Amino acid sequence: MELKPVSPPPADVQVEFRKTLGRFCTGVTVLTAHDGPEVHGMTANAFMSVSLDPPLVVVSIDRNAHMHSLMGKGTKYGVSVLSHEQQPLSDYFAKRWTGEPPGFEIEYVVGTPLIKGAVAHLAAEVIDDYWGGDHTLFLGIVGYTRWEDTRPLLFFGGKYLQLTPD
Repeated sequence: MELKPVSPPPADVQVEFRKTLGRFCTGVTVLTAHDGPEVHGMTANAFMSVSLDPPLVVVSIDRNAHMHSLMGKGTKYGVSVLSHEQQPLSDYFAKRWTGEPPGFEIEYVVGTPLIKGAVAHLAAEVIDDYWGGDHTLFLGIVGYTRWEDTRPLLFFGGKYLQLTPD
């Protein structure tokens, strides 16, 4: 089947592709892993569940990101789903923050660093990786989960959104 565009192709396909995908509302996560004795984190919304049995997740990381160099088979990493109050942390870990870093605490569960106060936590271990163009998809087996019933931080159209209480 040949796909035919409904309108003339845009001048910059990558820009239009990014704008189009920005219409998909996502939660905001911070991935954390050890960089030697230090903890490194990055904001990511390219995160998804894969399987319940066994419990598997995928994170997509740009090949130029520092986090990419930390990930490999056997790497333990954390996924913290940010709450509606943690927007400054999203900006900080996305390197969009100016000034003093926002306050936050790292907590350790099963030896994995996680952002304290997040809506949900997962601790996973990379079991495989896959080529994804300018990104790598890291498949992880989940060894720990925790969640609480609070409002998450959302991202849509290049902006943060919040759920309103019922």
